Amino acid sequence: MADASPLTTDGLVQILFGSSAFQMLNAGRNLGLFALLHRRPGLAPPEIGRELGLADRPVQILLLGTTALGLTRCEEDGYRNAEVLDSLFADDTWTIIEDLIEYEERIVRPAEVDFTESLRRNTNVGLRRIKGTGPDLYHRLSADPELEQLFYRCMRSWSRLSNPVLVEKAELAGVRRVLDVGGGDGVNAIALAQANPGVEFTVLDLPGTVEIARRRIAEHGLADRVSVRAADIFDDVYPPGHDCVLFANQLVIWSPEENVRLLRKAHAALPDGGRVLVFNAMADDSGDGPLYAALDNVYFATLPAASSTIYRWDQYEEWFAAAGFVKPERLPGGRWTPHGVISAVK
Repeated sequence: MADASPLTTDGLVQILFGSSAFQMLNAGRNLGLFALLHRRPGLAPPEIGRELGLADRPVQILLLGTTALGLTRCEEDGYRNAEVLDSLFADDTWTIIEDLIEYEERIVRPAEVDFTESLRRNTNVGLRRIKGTGPDLYHRLSADPELEQLFYRCMRSWSRLSNPVLVEKAELAGVRRVLDVGGGDGVNAIALAQANPGVEFTVLDLPGTVEIARRRIAEHGLADRVSVRAADIFDDVYPPGHDCVLFANQLVIWSPEENVRLLRKAHAALPDGGRVLVFNAMADDSGDGPLYAALDNVYFATLPAASSTIYRWDQYEEWFAAAGFVKPERLPGGRWTPHGVISAVK
């Protein structure tokens, strides 16, 4: 069960004004407040205003919001970032968080106004906010090159945040070749290839996407071990010769029926003893958390595809069995994001 404290009125206020809380975070990032306080902790409001080019009133509003939310703190010598923010700057994770903030601002938030209607209709109504006519976000991105570039840049940042879990938990001992189904721009295959020098990878995705992957793979000097193949992951036969199939951040996009279909295709492509690995954020079997998964589901319900959601661990085990896989194993990441790997064997 999730270890959640009882809701208080302060907690209710933060939920009620959740959009405003995000705007404080977004403004602090866009205006450079957090970067400034990382470089020069202890500044007074007038100094902050001069550095950011803000008048007294906006500085008051901004500092009240960020401090009340715990993003900044006011001490005798002036304002400082919260310790967690400074730790993100120290380990270079803040650049990732900046991309995630921009992703929320430019892609998620315009669509999430359709969340209630998406629940009513049981489909991704927010997709209407994206140019194009494709049935899901991924097919529509090509109609807006600027948005497509932003999307894949931010997806790389999401992957940089969660990929340490993938690299740590994806057991590739004895594996020769991995098929990365829906591998996007190759970020997961690149990370795994760097960590597993004896393993080869094939990234399987839509034509426009694999061209992006091909360039990134070459930039990392991995073209000899990471190849790309253009295909529709539902309609085309998976290429043979792989003893492991990876679905990274992929099965959260589709319905349970579609996921079983994909897993059956993986099962057909694998030799006896071959492995399937599923990596993404997971919900608890208890159905009451974690909070990250619960809130991220606003995006999944509203935008990517008609049936997107963050599923429970036990649902993957059911789908493995339906597709013919055995010996499922759960490998939680143990970090602040609820990412993990679940595997099974043919």
